[in-house]
Amino acid sequence: MEKSLPQQILELKKKHHAVILAHNYQSPQIQDIADFVGDSLDLSLKAMKTDAEIIVFCGVDFMAESAKILNPEKTVILPDKTANCPMAEMVDAESLGWLKKEHPGAEVVAYINTTADVKALADICCTSANGVKIVKSRKAKKIIFVPDRNLGLFIQKQAPEKEMILWPGICRTHHDIKKEDIILLKKKHPHAEVLVHPECQPEIIELADFAFSTNGMVTHAKTSPVKEFIIGTEKGLCYRLEKENPDKKFYPVSSAVCPNMKKTTLEKVLKSMETLKPKINLSDDLMQKARIPLQRMIDMERGEKK
Repeated sequence: MEKSLPQQILELKKKHHAVILAHNYQSPQIQDIADFVGDSLDLSLKAMKTDAEIIVFCGVDFMAESAKILNPEKTVILPDKTANCPMAEMVDAESLGWLKKEHPGAEVVAYINTTADVKALADICCTSANGVKIVKSRKAKKIIFVPDRNLGLFIQKQAPEKEMILWPGICRTHHDIKKEDIILLKKKHPHAEVLVHPECQPEIIELADFAFSTNGMVTHAKTSPVKEFIIGTEKGLCYRLEKENPDKKFYPVSSAVCPNMKKTTLEKVLKSMETLKPKINLSDDLMQKARIPLQRMIDMERGEKK
């Protein structure tokens, strides 16, 4: 009897002493074979704690890069090398360098959704969960924030003491969530809490009960006494939410789909584990420079949890 794709993947995982990481937006089939499911930083940190020699990152390119930067001695594989993040590609190192020269007293806070060469120019990185805290912690009054404008506006509203220079980037999946989408879902499900991602437009955040990162939504859904939730982020998150909270209901925005997140398939994961390709390759110099802002963020997080 022929073995199923998940069975074949599991055997190769044991053979290569590998760990499979899957972002919250991956398809159900990918989430089910993963050792860990989470957001990009959470997954990279989990990779640091495992003794696995090979990291198979089911997500998009900047996530696999971050895993490599934080685990330079390990082999990091991205099953589909075309799975990129259009928002991360909206800012390039050369243009950011020009902007830094125009504002010599400013600090650069780079969203983790950036490429390695952009991170290398940043003072510190942030996530959607800790962005407000990170910006508030900086000594400089002027902050260059890249690349997501909507997240920058969300942070700016809560950190009015900072002068923020916002890069005009967007996450198309979140930016395209419309007021009408949320209003219609609220009419259908009047008792549901509305949870949205801070990459959404400000008018969407104003309609919501809470704006959370994906992991923030996961935590809130577990602890909230509410039984119904409207989820304003990539709809793939709802699979994890339903799996972990079988007694609760989750209503996605049906149009909120990231096509690049859905490029990863079981067939591609299997092939990548058979060939151990495509590998993430970054120069030692770039990894050293890009690790500094990532490590500053991680150290700040760890310091507060002690």
